[in-house]
Order: sequence, then structure tokens, then C-alpha cells
Amino acid sequence: MILDQISFLTAIGFSSAALTVTLLVSWMVSRKDSYLLSWSIGMALVVAGVIAYSMLDQYVPAVQFMSFALLMAGFTFIYGGAVQFRTGTVSIPKVFSLGSATIGLTSSIFALGYSGIATAAANFGIAQLLGLSAFEYWAGRKEAALPLTLTVALYALTALSFVLCGLVLLIDGQYVLTARPENWAEDINSIMAIVGLTGIGALSLTLNHSRAARQHRSEAMTDALTGLLNRRALFDAHGSGRLAPGTAIIMFDLDHFKDINDRLGHAVGDCVLQDFAGLIRDGIRPADAAARLGGEEFCVVLTHLPQRSAAAVAERIRAAQELAGIAISSTVSAGVAISGVDGDSFEALLRDADEALYKAKSNGRNRVHAPGPRLVA
Repeated sequence: MILDQISFLTAIGFSSAALTVTLLVSWMVSRKDSYLLSWSIGMALVVAGVIAYSMLDQYVPAVQFMSFALLMAGFTFIYGGAVQFRTGTVSIPKVFSLGSATIGLTSSIFALGYSGIATAAANFGIAQLLGLSAFEYWAGRKEAALPLTLTVALYALTALSFVLCGLVLLIDGQYVLTARPENWAEDINSIMAIVGLTGIGALSLTLNHSRAARQHRSEAMTDALTGLLNRRALFDAHGSGRLAPGTAIIMFDLDHFKDINDRLGHAVGDCVLQDFAGLIRDGIRPADAAARLGGEEFCVVLTHLPQRSAAAVAERIRAAQELAGIAISSTVSAGVAISGVDGDSFEALLRDADEALYKAKSNGRNRVHAPGPRLVA
């Protein structure tokens, strides 16, 4: 090898230290992304473990155990961060128990004097933690297929290099060590640790930045109170071109909503808006679009539905709101318009639906107005 193991360990230490600082700074910028803190703590422990391992000029089993304990603790935090990244939460007792069991098993074997077997067990334990991290990213790969697949590959290859280190010790019969292991598997492991940790760190930061960008885009297109699309997002999605024949627009307006705010307060009014948005979500298909246009006015865009079906959707939502709002006398009116055989512009159809809503209001509120059927292919 051109570089000895100490050189590799030094490179691993510097690489991990740089990633630790970068991840910590990223977490300080966005405190809600707690997985960044878990990753930075994990990388800091890995750095400490690498430093302890590089001190083994004269072999001391206790120092070797300490280095592996730090490495296993570090990769436990990194695994916990992977769980947090995918699910948004983590069972601390479960992750802590897994790391403690791995460290405890290695400690017991070291205590029995079988330092070679203990070293193999530590390598297998680290490989297990890396493999579990790889599984978390594989399970969540739909979020960003290419970078997450590359992350999985790096975790898996790094885990494999640790497995090889353990297997070589056992196959060679090195059950008790008198010096730090030095063989081809250790060399491969050192290279993979540099490549793997650096690549994983870079990809992790890329994933965090891309997720943040997607969240910002989503927030810009979402009504903060109800979670529905906002007016801008609705017009961006449907405002240009002509709507396909059979596309329906339903306009909803909560009846006497100002009175609710005046009598019960804006906090109650906000709850009414949020509850009604939930009824809309429950009443439409995932492919349909729902937006809050402002105030107490909502819009739903339904595709490939005959007019009677669109009116039925509006009626189900109206009836659900009447039932849900009995305690505070909350009702809703709706107007329906549907695109004809030649298609209609979004703005024209929205205007038709708004006129139908006005007629529903004029005719006594708490009702759906759907004009007579138009020819639809």
C-alpha cells in the first residue's frame, strides 16, 4: 500500500471531523431537522473512536475496546438519524438498546480475553448498524430515488468492508490479538471508510438541502391555515390553457362566517375553516385539487366527472358541514360548473361556478346550485 494504516486513519479522522462541523452548523441553522444533530453527534463519536484506534502503537486491549465502543456509539447515533430522516421521529429506547447490546457483547468478549473474537464481533456490530441505516434510506427512497439509492450503496459497501475485517480474523484463527490487525481487509475497510463517510456526508447534506427546498416550495403553494392549496397554486396548476371536457369546478362559501367570527372569536372561526378543509379532503379523490381562495371561500377542481356526480360531491360536503356545524350553526353554500365538449378556460369556468354560488346564496344559502347539464363527451 502507498499509504500506511495510520495515514488512512488520519484521513478518516479529518474527513469525519469536517463532516461533524458541517452537520452541526446545518442543524444550528434549522433546529427542527433533529436528524442533523444526531448525525453530527454520531460523526463526532466516530472521530473520537478513530483517534483512540490510531493510538494503538503498543497494543492495549482496553484502548482497542474503547475505540470500538466509541465507533459503535457513533454509528448508533447515525442510525438513529437515518430513522429520524425517514420517519420524522425515533424511538430513543429502541436505538439505545441496540447500541448498548452491541457494545455490551463486545465488552463481554474482551473481558474474557478473546480480543480477536471481540474485534470481529465489534466489526459485525458496526456492519449491522450500517446495514440498518441502509435499510432506512432504501425504505424512503421514493423521496429522492437517485441520491438515496447512492446513499444505500455507500452504506452497504462500508458495512461489507467491516464484515470482511471480522471474517478475516476468524478465518485466520486470530482469536487473541497481540497487535492491531493489519491485513488486506483492514486496508479495504480504511479506503471504504474514507470514501463511504465522505460520500454519505455529502449526500446527506444534499438530501437535507433538497428536502428543505421542497418544503419551501410547498409552503409557498399551501394555505398556512388549512393545508389546502392557495390561490396562486391553483391558478398555476389550472390557469393556462383549456380545461378538458368533463372537468368540474365547485365553489364553496361558508354561510354567515363573519357572524361566527364576531360572536365566537377568530380562533373559533379558524377552527371552522380548518374543519371544513378536512371535510373537503375527505370528500374528494387524491387526483382532485382543493384550494382556499381567501377568507371563507374554497374551490375544488374535479376531473372526468359528469355534472350530476360533481353536484353529488358538492352536496355530500355541504351535508357533512351542516351536520358537523350544528353546535355553532355553520353551513355552506356551493356552486357547480362543468367544462363542455370543447373545453373551457379555467377563469371562465371559475366565473360560472362563482355565479352558481351566488344563486345558491340568493336562494336561501345552505344549498348547492348546479345549472342544467351541458353537452359533455
